[in-house]
Amino acid sequence: MTSRRPRDLEAERAALRTAADRLLAGTPLRSASGKLTATELLRESSLRRDVAYGDHRDLIEEFQARVKAQNATPAAMQELTDRYGEVQEKLAAVTKRLANEQALSAALRRIVAELDLELAHTREQLEQSGTVTRLPAARRRNRSR
Repeated sequence: MTSRRPRDLEAERAALRTAADRLLAGTPLRSASGKLTATELLRESSLRRDVAYGDHRDLIEEFQARVKAQNATPAAMQELTDRYGEVQEKLAAVTKRLANEQALSAALRRIVAELDLELAHTREQLEQSGTVTRLPAARRRNRSR
């Protein structure tokens, strides 16, 4: 026969209260999403659903009331949402600039390739003509007098 440990109702209530405070402050420890729902409250407090709703329904309802009082968005989450919007705008601008730079780079590569072909063709023509006389290289003057 297995023996059960007696439950510490005050510790469970304290766990629910601190979990609610962390979620409302936007600093969850166990909740991945940080949403202000009863499910996330239970995940954050590490209590089973039957335990929380059986003995601590008042704390869950209190949490839900606090959520409604602050328009269901913690201040920290609102700041993150605002920053996310700003970052999205910056990303769109940088993406557009990158596309422009890539198009310019492709055009320049095509020009360089075309000029290289023209240069090779011109050199080939010069070699075939044989009538081109090279001029002597210009002498450099010493200007440090």
